[in-house]
Amino acid sequence: MTDPQRKEPISLGPGSSALVTGAAGFIGSHLVERLVRDGLRVRAFVHYNSASNWNNLHLLDSEVYDQLEIIPGEITDPYVVNRAVSGCDVVFHLASLISIPYSYTAPSSFVQTNVIGSLNVFQACLSHEVSRVVHTSTSEVYGSALYTPMDEKHPLQAQSPYSASKIGADKQAEGHNSSFGLPVATIRPFNTYGPRQSARAVIPTILSQLLSGASSIHLGSLEPVRDFLFVDDTVEAFVAVAQSDQCVGRVTHVGTGRGVTIGEVAKLAMEVTGRSATIIEDPARVRPAESEVKALLCDPSVARNRCGWQPRITLEAGLRAVARFIDEHPGRYRPAEYAV
Repeated sequence: MTDPQRKEPISLGPGSSALVTGAAGFIGSHLVERLVRDGLRVRAFVHYNSASNWNNLHLLDSEVYDQLEIIPGEITDPYVVNRAVSGCDVVFHLASLISIPYSYTAPSSFVQTNVIGSLNVFQACLSHEVSRVVHTSTSEVYGSALYTPMDEKHPLQAQSPYSASKIGADKQAEGHNSSFGLPVATIRPFNTYGPRQSARAVIPTILSQLLSGASSIHLGSLEPVRDFLFVDDTVEAFVAVAQSDQCVGRVTHVGTGRGVTIGEVAKLAMEVTGRSATIIEDPARVRPAESEVKALLCDPSVARNRCGWQPRITLEAGLRAVARFIDEHPGRYRPAEYAV
């Protein structure tokens, strides 16, 4: 069993082996790319499908993709998870169901994937004495801010089945550290955005509609405040948290400390693209009244002190990067599908 007081540093240098669950997802694919370029041997755990479509991994350069060991499976299957973890030095656990609207209609799926799936990962990591586990949380576990900026002591509030399942997963991480000494660090990103993100997310939704030449863009509530973190900064945070002993057994926030409303993001997107459109607040895209999270604003000071991480990419620069990606991959973004 892993010693909860172990102090030897975790190495993420060339030759180290890493497993990334949820590797075909938005953040996961960027993390995989970074780790391969750093010389690590990387296993990419992806959700099995009969078409062998590994989503964002197919967007990677061949020099990266060809070095991956791809393991298809279900995170809810403890046997395939156990095989995937075997022989790895560090495990980055990102696999999760993340759609808040879908969680209203399929809450059991979220418990199975996010809670039981995480349990499977942690148990496998214990069995194989993995040196470091980085578990991915979300700022949605806080619900609407009771105060801002939000530090790691902010109370948890489950305002959707999705956030409730992520709280359950986070508590599994906490329990496995305190009970079994699992060297797990929980990273809690605020609203990550960037190239490869699905058009279901708000920034690609805004930009894909603008870049299509639409005269109007359809959004949900315009008043909620969010702290948007560019994906490259999020990936840097994963690496920093993995290498910091001070992060083990704790939650570490990563965000910018800058809060903007959804309406302000839409206007900023118009500025950086040179496009204009009427903003329509579409009732079909508004969350249930008691479920809407009104404000999420990060206090990133703990991350800076624990692992030396701080964000570098401005929102304006990040929006330009996403706009370029959408321009280069028009087939991935069909704005008409997201306007209702």
